[in-house]
Amino acid sequence: MVEKRDLRINLSDHRPLGDIVYEVLRDAIIKQVLKPGERLMETELAEEMDVSRTPIREAMRKLELEGYVVMVPRKGAYVASLSIEDITSLFEIRGALEALAAGLAAKRASSEEIKEMERNLLTEEELFAANNVFEMIEMDAKFHELIYSASRNQRLQNMIKDLRDQIQRFRATSLSIPGRMRLALEEHRKIVEAIMAGDVIKAQEVTAEHLRKAKKVLLKVIAAEEEAE
Repeated sequence: MVEKRDLRINLSDHRPLGDIVYEVLRDAIIKQVLKPGERLMETELAEEMDVSRTPIREAMRKLELEGYVVMVPRKGAYVASLSIEDITSLFEIRGALEALAAGLAAKRASSEEIKEMERNLLTEEELFAANNVFEMIEMDAKFHELIYSASRNQRLQNMIKDLRDQIQRFRATSLSIPGRMRLALEEHRKIVEAIMAGDVIKAQEVTAEHLRKAKKVLLKVIAAEEEAE
């Protein structure tokens, strides 16, 4: 299931229009409001967002540089799809970086940050019980961001966030697979327990395992979609 298409912009936002349009389109791609392989028509998007084509064009160029959009000569712009090779490469890097962040968090997390992680887990449990996939995705992202913040390494946070965002648009599909939400929650709990114990090696190990399992599920999803096509 994907969210209903709504590309309206916030008229009270006083930032440069190109930045606003970029964020709206990027979020729409991540949430699969704009789906992989979908053609992006400048005129159509400009009408939907009630802007000129100039900020649309600016946003498209930035999205292309970040890998969210591909430009096909004489055909136009399309939402980029991620292949099995893309997913594998992204997770190889992300797994190493997230394990590093968890290890640093085990050494540096404050008591309040650990409490916030525990509160996040409680919310995840409630969302799991309600089978609320989309809010679970948001809490999943927040959980990982808490760990990045506790690592006290801003450059590391920025690097991981870029990798996560490229994969995030497929999270709704992967978490919808029977049993995956429960397993993800259990894996999160193990990570928090290791960080609470200050066990750097354990935090790294359980985080790396969490990412390996997430990759395995996502690769199955991508493979199934490629076969269906």
